Amino acid sequence: MSEEDQSFPVKLYVYDLSQGMARAMSPQIIGIQIDAIYHTSLVVHGKEFFFSRGISFTNPPGSTIYGQPIEVVDLGETFITEDLLNDYLDNMKAEYHENSYDLFQHNCNHFSNELSDFLVNKQIPSKIRDLPSLVLSTPMGQMFSQMLSSQLTAYATSVGPNDHSL
Repeated sequence: MSEEDQSFPVKLYVYDLSQGMARAMSPQIIGIQIDAIYHTSLVVHGKEFFFSRGISFTNPPGSTIYGQPIEVVDLGETFITEDLLNDYLDNMKAEYHENSYDLFQHNCNHFSNELSDFLVNKQIPSKIRDLPSLVLSTPMGQMFSQMLSSQLTAYATSVGPNDHSL
């Protein structure tokens, strides 16, 4: 069977950048309960793809600086070959580069959602997609958005020893 006839599993790795602090402190800080500050990546073809300082991957999956995922979501199967995926990722570089990262408007979750749509024609869970607007819908979230953005962007765009830029 050629690679074009095979299907490949696609998984969403979900991390909590706050390491549990969002769940514990969000009601006091922004006035609503949030479970996590999500960082996501997609695992396909044995690599974990994500957006931080541009499009990156790590191999083996689960070896990023963010530790172990708090959740792994099975998104389904794709027939997209690794070569076709690499071509698509090369095209995404124009939109997803270090200077385009924004914690609320253009982050790793936007990247994962777009890549998921390409690979399996599905969006990532709404609890992840909708978190920025939920936080910004609160007065305290708006007030803290600049501070949160600068602090968490620095962490979200950190590079680990197993990370490779495309």
